[in-house]
Amino acid sequence: MKKALLSSLCLSAAISFAPATSAADIKLYTFNCGEIDMNDLSLFARGGEFDGRTNKAGDACFLIRHPKGDLLWDTGLPKAIAEAEDGFTNGPYKLMLPKTLDAQLSEIGVSANDIDFVSISHSHFDHTGNLNDYAGATWIVHENEYADMFSAEKRANPQAIAAYDKLDKSEKIKFTGDHDVFGDGSVTILSLPGHTPGHTSLMVNLENSGPVLLSGDLYHLTESRELRTIPTFNTNVEDTLKSMDRFEKLAKESGARVIIQHEKDDTDKMPKLPGYLD
Repeated sequence: MKKALLSSLCLSAAISFAPATSAADIKLYTFNCGEIDMNDLSLFARGGEFDGRTNKAGDACFLIRHPKGDLLWDTGLPKAIAEAEDGFTNGPYKLMLPKTLDAQLSEIGVSANDIDFVSISHSHFDHTGNLNDYAGATWIVHENEYADMFSAEKRANPQAIAAYDKLDKSEKIKFTGDHDVFGDGSVTILSLPGHTPGHTSLMVNLENSGPVLLSGDLYHLTESRELRTIPTFNTNVEDTLKSMDRFEKLAKESGARVIIQHEKDDTDKMPKLPGYLD
């Protein structure tokens, strides 16, 4: 594995949209990491905008292949759900997983041992379901998200951290602010807190497709973005609104293609495996 350890880099609010080195060899793969029936959409808007509604959402994960290493972004629903023929119900959600993440990675000749870096937009169950499978990779994590994931309260409840407990002993890069993953401006983890204490989004600069912004859970639907709705379970409303302002400024200034990770209309338009954006 290409385990070159990158030092943490905190960037200013001004992001370099054109990578300093060629983006010709960077590829962005999209994986279907789950399907979620949101049976109570009211949870996703504090102002009541979605009361009485339901939604069928996707749950996308991504692989960025870069000359300096492979970065896996989010790990989706737990692979055990794929074994449930009719899916699995968890509170207001029905969860389905047509194909496991490792099976999809194998379609492009990649195994868990090949992943050099793993990072998550945030620590909710639908983004960390298989995180322990990648404990051999260097984990790039926002300091505030790490502190929340491994708080004393959660450590006292092994079940609360069961999906990612192995990551506590993995090689890590902790950062605050933004983080330039490969040091060339091509892949930048953006600090956009509010949904969780250390929530992040990802900007990827591609030679032919241009910049792409992966939302994490800053937004869950296209309508969420249009209405600036804030889920009832976000940790900080003020931080969320500031993060939305910053995200939209970056999207406008860069001309980036925005991918809302739970929005099937967005992810269904991405190339199907073994295809990719470049």
